[in-house]
Amino acid sequence: MADVGGPAPYIYVSTRMRVRKAKLIPREEYLRMLNMSLPEITRLIGETEYKREIDELSSSFSGINLIEVALSWNLAKEYQNILKITPPGLMQFVQIYLRHWDIQNVLTILRGKVQGMKPGKIKEVLIPAGELDRITLDHLLNEDSPERIVDSLKGRSFGAVLAAGITEALETGSFANIENELYKQLYARMIAEAKDGIKGGYEFLGYIQMEIDLKNLINLFRFRAHKAGEEIRELLIPGGKAFTVDELQRMSAIEDLNEFIDAARKKTRDPELNALFDELGQKRPVHEVEVLVTKYQLKQMERLSKLYVFSVFPILAYLEMKKYEVTNLRAIARGKEYGLPNERIQGYLVM
Repeated sequence: MADVGGPAPYIYVSTRMRVRKAKLIPREEYLRMLNMSLPEITRLIGETEYKREIDELSSSFSGINLIEVALSWNLAKEYQNILKITPPGLMQFVQIYLRHWDIQNVLTILRGKVQGMKPGKIKEVLIPAGELDRITLDHLLNEDSPERIVDSLKGRSFGAVLAAGITEALETGSFANIENELYKQLYARMIAEAKDGIKGGYEFLGYIQMEIDLKNLINLFRFRAHKAGEEIRELLIPGGKAFTVDELQRMSAIEDLNEFIDAARKKTRDPELNALFDELGQKRPVHEVEVLVTKYQLKQMERLSKLYVFSVFPILAYLEMKKYEVTNLRAIARGKEYGLPNERIQGYLVM
């Protein structure tokens, strides 16, 4: 989009995001889908914003595969469309934020290769929305070993992290440490970009710090659930706003859930975050904790998008809401495919 200066590009993109958000699938539609069969869900998705992809792919795929590929194609195209209308002054923030997808795509390919999955099957769930485009991802899919995939990425910003961790990952069968290190690197870069003096950087920094806090809280709940003996400090991302890594490590030693929640509550005066802690104080499985934290995060993004109308937040809020729309549709489709009870599927939905 041409930079015509002034507030016009920001007003334009903010308006476009509001229109797009109004088209997202509402809660009651997800609840209706839970009572449908997989073919009925496919037909319903084909009547929504995913119609073009369902129509284009229906001669090559069917059932859960058709839904998976159509959702991935739609999400990737939507992200690329958003980048085309993003004003130059906000582009830097959006592009670096979308690099979450580079991490997810590379790890999906590596895990798929280790598990012996066919490249076409892995490709169904890739979202080329970050720095790595579809051609680059196809090249990675055609490499014949994880080591060659890592070697072909050595010139990229995250190449050194992959090279340093791939041997351990292949020996242990776990890519968790590589994933943690990649996210630490990404958040460090986002913080540096936000502090680089660009207009809007201060507000972007505040949001990124909140996102780090929420990711660290989820990591603490996972640690509490599994007690796998792993070093929690290695899982934590530096740079959060409410919690330092040292404080989070001390909190990880608190066994009683109520005492743990009280310790977390002392670090914030935000009434909405305190309300979240009230809900987290009830013993829940980790996936329900993740859904509650994600709903809080989306609510905060929506609040920021209204508070800073001519900023990056209307764009980021829509990108995240769209991502979770796709996540919800996948959860419903997969749950139906595996014959899971509606109540269990609903527990994974962000709505």
